[in-house]
Amino acid sequence: MNAISSKYNLIKIYELDFGNIEVYSNLAVGIVNDGVDFNLEHISALINIAEIHFSNMDFGYISLRRNSYALDPSVYKYLKELPHLKGIAIVSNNELFKHNFKIEKYFYGNSMKLFKNVDTASEWIQSLVLPKNIK
Repeated sequence: MNAISSKYNLIKIYELDFGNIEVYSNLAVGIVNDGVDFNLEHISALINIAEIHFSNMDFGYISLRRNSYALDPSVYKYLKELPHLKGIAIVSNNELFKHNFKIEKYFYGNSMKLFKNVDTASEWIQSLVLPKNIK
């Protein structure tokens, strides 16, 4: 089952040991498994996927926070090195994730927003990656 609306073109689903990454035409959605300690090894896999699918085009990333897991915020410095990554959307209703978001945004330093649902997160990503005359 796709994490986002069927109006987006699903290209591939990666089922990894730490969670799933769904790749669409101009965005990726990540769902990390419960209890994972998300670290540099995991972010490397995400960067590899981004380089395969988005090496020559702008894209956004949606972190769909359905599960409880630990995240090393220093991984964001590696994401900043992806030249075509235009923004990260965090989707969660959990109060703890809202607190963590402030820390994550500080470490990332680029466009990052917190959303309550994946539809508004997807729309925001589209506003960042689509040329102004196509939206």
